[in-house]
Amino acid sequence: MAEISATSFPSSSSSSALALRSSPTASLRCQNVACPKTTSSFQELSVRRSQLVGNALATGHLPAIRSSKNQAIRAVLSSDGQAADPKGAGLRGKLKKVVLAYSGGLDTSVIVPWLKENYGCEVVCFTADVGQGIKELDGLEQKAKASGASQLVVKDLTEEFVKDYIFPCLRAGAIYERKYLLGTSMARPVIAKAMVDVAAEVGADAVAHGCTGKGNDQAIITWTVRFELTFFSLNPELKVVAPWREWEIQGREDAIEYAKKHNVPVPVTKKSIYSRDRNLWHLSHEGDILEDPANEPKKDMYMMSVDPEDAPDQPEYIEIGIESGLPVSFNGKALSPATLLSELNAIGGKHGIGRIDMVENRLVGMKSRGVYETPGGTILFAAVQELESLTLDRESIQVKDSLALKYAEMVYAGRWFDPLKESMDAFMEKLTEKTTGSVTLKLYKGSVSVTGRKSPNSLYRQDISSFEGSEIYNQADAAGFIRLYGLPMRVRAMLEKGI
Repeated sequence: MAEISATSFPSSSSSSALALRSSPTASLRCQNVACPKTTSSFQELSVRRSQLVGNALATGHLPAIRSSKNQAIRAVLSSDGQAADPKGAGLRGKLKKVVLAYSGGLDTSVIVPWLKENYGCEVVCFTADVGQGIKELDGLEQKAKASGASQLVVKDLTEEFVKDYIFPCLRAGAIYERKYLLGTSMARPVIAKAMVDVAAEVGADAVAHGCTGKGNDQAIITWTVRFELTFFSLNPELKVVAPWREWEIQGREDAIEYAKKHNVPVPVTKKSIYSRDRNLWHLSHEGDILEDPANEPKKDMYMMSVDPEDAPDQPEYIEIGIESGLPVSFNGKALSPATLLSELNAIGGKHGIGRIDMVENRLVGMKSRGVYETPGGTILFAAVQELESLTLDRESIQVKDSLALKYAEMVYAGRWFDPLKESMDAFMEKLTEKTTGSVTLKLYKGSVSVTGRKSPNSLYRQDISSFEGSEIYNQADAAGFIRLYGLPMRVRAMLEKGI
């Protein structure tokens, strides 16, 4: 694949100068972002990306593909991007270039000029696609340019997110506090890792994230920890800027005033009454009436799943294929990790699968109420855990389940790259290497029921487990076993009775 670099030179009305470098035999491809095409929304997103890339070439903006790991990166450089004066320091010090986690909303749009003003730096906006949907990716190029950024990098992380972050948690059986399937917790480290990679590619000496500290402060602290622990783990030399810890902007009105002062267009969006976080694995809801744990969620709050009462009246049967503890196929068809999850999200949502309402303990110790929609993930957890009932012995299941609690706690707390967590990954991979087979499930009005399971490595033997006679199992052997197994209890009873 050709390596393309796009350089932005300050200009008034002229378009940016572009420098292209490619090997003589390399072919230039504009449509470089691979996206699951399993539902209409994902197909639309794929088309939208292709159009963006095509338009970029037509309007003087260059999509740059620079990735050694076959991950798609689209970098858009603006011809009139306002790079900071390399010799001038900001109000709070001097940084050369900062990679900002960018959403295009009011908060991150304001952070761009704030960074330039306070650190005299060039700002590279970074947006990760972890399956959050078209609306959150639409129009980012124009917004970043208007805010004063010199560059926008959009990176498709959906396959990496599912394969390298979701699936290890699935294999480990990681569930936080009995219910939470760690949707937001898994997404933060993959985004932060990509930011570290982009920082190295563009020569940045700092990273910044858009957590503003307003609203649910305990949630913001948890999200911030997940970002910053990844930064520390992967590149301790990078400086980390968290504007909400430094600036005097206290709320939305202050942010709007700051934006007007610095000629930043204020994004006009319909403000949701809920705080939401969405990716390919889940959708979370917090705030408003949910802050009272006695209140039932409103029916129109849910977005990924129908009300189980409105789900189809007929059950649907599906089969999940699994190899070495990881899902690989749906109804006999091999699919990529992200595509498989997308398919299951659609079918699970149709049947009202995966709604969780819980009160959880935040990292800082306070309790928080949240509602989560995880249709595809709920189906996958049911399938993988059921197949383990065939392939793992009792002691292995017990140890695995005990470690899963610690594993989930570490992921929730942002310790994805902790050596202990990585060691547990190695254990889980070894333990589940024989967990191969398939599971059949019935989906019906919010429930997932296992109806069948099979594996070539099954420890279940019908000739042993049958109620009929068996040459392998002799019932007469039970008497000696029971006497030995119950010996400690018998000895204690004898002591108490003076025997």
